[in-house]
Amino acid sequence: MKYLSTRGHAARPEFCDILLGGLAPDGGLYLPESYPQISRAELDAWRGLSYAELSFEILSKFITDIPPADLKAICDKTYTADVYCFARPGDNAADITPVHWLEKGRFGLLELSNGPTLAFKDMAMQLLGNLFEYVLDKRGEQINILGATSGDTGSAAEYAMRGKHGVRVFMLSPHGKMSAFQRAQMYSLQDENIYNIAVTGMFDDAQDIVKAVSNDAAFKAKYKIGAVNSINWARVAAQIVYYFKGYFAGTSSNDQQIAFCVPSGNFGNICAGHIARQMGLPISRLILATNENDVLDEFFRTGVYRPRKAAETHVTSSPSMDISKASNFERFIFDLVGRDPAKVAELWKSVDAGGAFDLSGSAEFSRLDNFGFTSGRSSHADRLATIRQVFEQYGAMIDTHTADGVKVAWDCAGSVPAGVPLLVLETALPVKFAETIREALGREPERPAQLEGIEALPQRVEVMAPDVAAVKQFVVRHVAG
Repeated sequence: MKYLSTRGHAARPEFCDILLGGLAPDGGLYLPESYPQISRAELDAWRGLSYAELSFEILSKFITDIPPADLKAICDKTYTADVYCFARPGDNAADITPVHWLEKGRFGLLELSNGPTLAFKDMAMQLLGNLFEYVLDKRGEQINILGATSGDTGSAAEYAMRGKHGVRVFMLSPHGKMSAFQRAQMYSLQDENIYNIAVTGMFDDAQDIVKAVSNDAAFKAKYKIGAVNSINWARVAAQIVYYFKGYFAGTSSNDQQIAFCVPSGNFGNICAGHIARQMGLPISRLILATNENDVLDEFFRTGVYRPRKAAETHVTSSPSMDISKASNFERFIFDLVGRDPAKVAELWKSVDAGGAFDLSGSAEFSRLDNFGFTSGRSSHADRLATIRQVFEQYGAMIDTHTADGVKVAWDCAGSVPAGVPLLVLETALPVKFAETIREALGREPERPAQLEGIEALPQRVEVMAPDVAAVKQFVVRHVAG
């Protein structure tokens, strides 16, 4: 399998080369030259597989430069009930991503938050950590990962990479904008290969720094800079797996269709669903849910993609979606415009200059419904009401981002054909957002015993201005030291 850049760079690398690199040299994002098509016979054979077995089958379609036996060993090592052990009471942790039905066979939660940091980012990041270590060992190389997080990516990356030889992690986060639990998960790690930088700005400021450093080819090469944000194709590839697993868990026959509602800020999570659908998974609708930072909802409603400035970005109670420049959206637009890299480069020239683009009235936008998307938005008041209703009606406690998903799923249920099950992708456990759970329910969220008192642990973090040169100097100082 060869990969291409959404902006047309001529090279066609294989998986292991793009695993360590992040962005393409022209600033584009990597995608497979074509999406593998899944046959009915394969769907039938895959229905009864474990998560590790299914991940091997799907990832084998995208990773052809790792020997199959080695890739299988990596999948088996990654997806175990010991690593993903936080399933809801009554749900089977061995399933890794069990469905928690709120209305049996009709409406449920796809549990993606059973990993070590209690967020869906663990589903891909644990695999990424093992892939990085494998490839670096084979090549005798080291890598310095530079990433940005609005909440959950950072802790998932750090827990996946902690103690891994040949890997350092430099993680940028918006100073004071994450929940206390999220900050504690990241900043309390004492591993020597983990560095936390709190940027005095918004997530988009941190993400812009990561992109600027990644676009400095000389610096990137000299200091071996890699990426774990969802700009890294391996993250998206790993997330495709749980759409297939969710389909098998949510249906009883491969003759059925399914719908997914996905809370999304950076478009990585739902991009994986889009690709699964393009591969032939019978997905009827993909419902995208945003919070008050509704740049993606605005596009699907109007055809206008208008990233906001930092000053226009709302600080909300679902902070992992406090994003106004969706870095993965370029992958979808590439498909929407017929995989025309010149068109994508033209559109993102405007975006990268701080502008917007408008596809309303275009032939491309008229084809949007062929991709099965619906969208909606949620507010803080909506989150509180949804958390209360789900708890009172179904006895299930959900986090703020999942609440955005449930609210939008209810609003958009009319777009799903009758009889088609609808699953909301659970994005995190409620304990990560205790302040809002207390506001909604007047009680403390459930907390795994292993994580009692995490907020009281000593924390290591460097607070810095959102300055590219300063971040580069920080990396150089710690790599050289």
